[in-house]
Amino acid sequence: MAALNLNALFFNHEISFCKVYNAESKDQLEKLLVSNRISFFVEWPEQNFWERFLGTWGSRQEVFTIHINEADTTRARDLAAGIESVQIASA
Repeated sequence: MAALNLNALFFNHEISFCKVYNAESKDQLEKLLVSNRISFFVEWPEQNFWERFLGTWGSRQEVFTIHINEADTTRARDLAAGIESVQIASA
C-alpha cells in the first residue's frame, strides 16, 4: 500500500526498526517508546508445532522485531541507543 503524504506526516509507512534479543530489553524499549509517544508493533518469533506440543518454547533464544513509522526513526534510534541486546536495522 502506498504511503499518504498529508501535511508532511507519513501514514502506512511502517519499517522494521530493530531486533531485540531478550524479553527484558524488549520491555524496556516498549516503555521508552510509549513514554515518548512513538507507535510500534512487536513481531513475536514463530513457534512451530513441536515447540507448542512439547513445551520447549523457552529453550531457544527469543528474537523480537520492532516495527515503527518511518517518520519516528530518528527519535527512536536515539532512545534505543543505550539498551543492550537491541540491534538497530541499518537503513
